[in-house]
Amino acid sequence: MAHPAAQNWQDWPEEPELLDLAAAPAPEYGAGSLADLLPTLVAGQGVPGFSASIPELTPADRNCVFLVDGMGWEQIKAHPDEAPYLTSLLGSSRGGTGRPITAGFPATTATSLASVGTGLPPARHGLPGYAVRNPATGELMNQLRWQPWTSPKPWQPYPTVFQLADKAGVATAQVSSPTFQTTPLTKIALSGGTFLGRMTGEERMDLAADRLAAGDRSLVYTYYSELDGAGHRHGVDSDAWRGQLMYVDRLVQRLAEQLPPRTALYVTADHGMVDVPFDEDSRIDYDEDWELGAGVALLGGEGRARHVYAVPGAEADVLTVWREVLGDRFWIASREEALELGWFGTPGECDERVLGRIGDVVAAAQADVAITASRNEPNESALVGMHGSMTAAEQLVPLLEIRT
Repeated sequence: MAHPAAQNWQDWPEEPELLDLAAAPAPEYGAGSLADLLPTLVAGQGVPGFSASIPELTPADRNCVFLVDGMGWEQIKAHPDEAPYLTSLLGSSRGGTGRPITAGFPATTATSLASVGTGLPPARHGLPGYAVRNPATGELMNQLRWQPWTSPKPWQPYPTVFQLADKAGVATAQVSSPTFQTTPLTKIALSGGTFLGRMTGEERMDLAADRLAAGDRSLVYTYYSELDGAGHRHGVDSDAWRGQLMYVDRLVQRLAEQLPPRTALYVTADHGMVDVPFDEDSRIDYDEDWELGAGVALLGGEGRARHVYAVPGAEADVLTVWREVLGDRFWIASREEALELGWFGTPGECDERVLGRIGDVVAAAQADVAITASRNEPNESALVGMHGSMTAAEQLVPLLEIRT
């Protein structure tokens, strides 16, 4: 007698269809990414060595960048009632085209702030994720918290755009929370000119306007992080997040109303955010999945943008298993494929020192899912809102513009 299951083979589910890597929406490096913003602005101010990478923008004597952590393009569009002023500016984005720019991959704070400050993509500045392997030690290095301690200058050796602008005589300043003044991330990504610490958002807006007026040519960067925190803790569908967006809307208007003459203000973000449901299908727990862990030496990155470091010799097997298990919900690429597809910078481009920081396998979420690690990453695994991947909700960021 035949096995009962054999009689019903027609009812077996088909193998899930793998996501097409070529269809992954790689960032717009070189023409419309966060890494292109400051080089474009300072080129218009006459700073040597830079060119206007974002062709839609026109020069201004005074430039201000207000970066709101976690305020993606899709989130502004979805909340016109909470953000009426920002909504009114959507048509001004990217030089009046009404289009966003891209954050870069992964769409995460450490990577994006390094891209903004250096004017370089991740494959060159070398911060290609939230937590990546340090090839010199074999340990994971958290690039947001800078743990374990790693000497900043060798890790990111390029000068910042702020340093080069200041050297060229542009009045340059960063206005942010005092807690960020001495952090390694600020040192390697955002230093140059004068750092001015202010606690409240209103104080930052007022001081940013003052610093813009301090020179005939000026470049001022200011930053607000609490919107991102509300999204992580409560989700972008929460009242707490909406309240923060309302506050940001008022801050932008406050700054806009104080701008000195000949100024261009650009409001942007480092990434957007996705709420990931709390169920087993949406949150795949790496720490409880022996199959995903087979042949893996280290799991880096974050829930929606993972760097997977294989035991030497197991790279091909790890890639195969991860594709089989997750390839219908994640774009799963080898390091070489990710580089050739332009995920981390211009296709094929990568500094030698950065190669080993990128995973042997790179997994980028396409669905509203995450690869958590309940034992090793309990805090990150408990977050409601997450980001990192190349979906529109995470990758697209505004470049709203106000000129005087």
